[in-house]
Amino acid sequence: MKSVRDTLVESKRVFVRVDYNLPMDDQGNITDDNRIQQTLDLIHYLTARHAKIILASHLGRPKGKYDERLSLAPAAAHLSGILGQKVRFVKDCIGPEVDQQISTMKNGDILMLENLRFYPEEKSNDAGFARKLASLCDIYVNNAFAVSHRDQASVTGIVAHAPVSAAGFLLEKEVRTYYDCVENPKRPLMAVIGGAKVSGKLAALENMLQFVDQMVIGGAMANTFLKSQGVDTRGSLVEADLTQTAARIMEKAKEKGIDLMLPLDLVAAQTFDKNASKKTVSLDAIPDKWMAMDIGPKTIDRFCAAVSRAKTIVWNGPMGVFEMPAFMAGTCAVARAIAGADAVSIVGGGDTGLAARQCGIVDDITHLSTGGGAFLHLMEGKKLPGVAALEKAA
Repeated sequence: MKSVRDTLVESKRVFVRVDYNLPMDDQGNITDDNRIQQTLDLIHYLTARHAKIILASHLGRPKGKYDERLSLAPAAAHLSGILGQKVRFVKDCIGPEVDQQISTMKNGDILMLENLRFYPEEKSNDAGFARKLASLCDIYVNNAFAVSHRDQASVTGIVAHAPVSAAGFLLEKEVRTYYDCVENPKRPLMAVIGGAKVSGKLAALENMLQFVDQMVIGGAMANTFLKSQGVDTRGSLVEADLTQTAARIMEKAKEKGIDLMLPLDLVAAQTFDKNASKKTVSLDAIPDKWMAMDIGPKTIDRFCAAVSRAKTIVWNGPMGVFEMPAFMAGTCAVARAIAGADAVSIVGGGDTGLAARQCGIVDDITHLSTGGGAFLHLMEGKKLPGVAALEKAA
């Protein structure tokens, strides 16, 4: 990819695709501005070089229609406060008003466009819409790793029409960090995989078997693996059609000499509820109709001991229903073991990033990814469409 560092940006109109898909409360207040914070170094770099910065993002799922609740106006106001500089906001992302606002920009000005997904053409990667976005700029910069697995107008389509296209600091960092950890790691390399379903991470599991020395599997997806080994998981979530696939993955790991670890005990609950009755049980003693909600203390000890010996750790997915305080102990224990290990640690975004923040380990890991789906896309061994477009342009 061509880097923005290798691009002459002075006095140029620079269209920066960011990911400001920010969590907000019912009053429209931003509750977590991490995604804005992650873009500040690029914004400072561009303003110091007197570029005219045009920021573009999506927010939520407006289904191609205007929705005031999903306006990016609060993001523009919040960024203004952080920078101590006016960030102008325009209530559209193409059209006469946008053209007029850009025509009056001075060097160092910052303009934020309205939610790209107010147009259905954004998600459908409409060539005409992409061409209109490209007409707004002299240089396109993709700094939105978290959406770079999407084949959409502001991610891939625009690259075909922009005069110059380049990668931003965050996109470069995310991609470089992942490949350094997986393809050129300090060993042993461990993958810690959790979450709800095997089906959502099947490709990632199979791809990671090419690289890892050890693999830990927790969360509800572990139930399918346990079921494949003859464990009666009772009322736990199981993907019955994937038990044979799970068994095949375990056999493949064994053939490769990979230590694949499953839970030894579980915290089970009578119902899927934060106040449900719960108990710690061995694998052969899950009460009838009860469900696994977290890994148990023996599993925690085993997983954490293994994590402490790793030199590179890739973590994607919680160990249990961490959103409920009664069932977050396993996720936080493993998270803290990852943070405390003498290892390079890379943590996926999405639910994994939320778990990392809830468990208080963000400052003690090597890298917390800003992307959930994009991170998983890399784990599956796939090329990100946003990166592929930039490589082709280069």
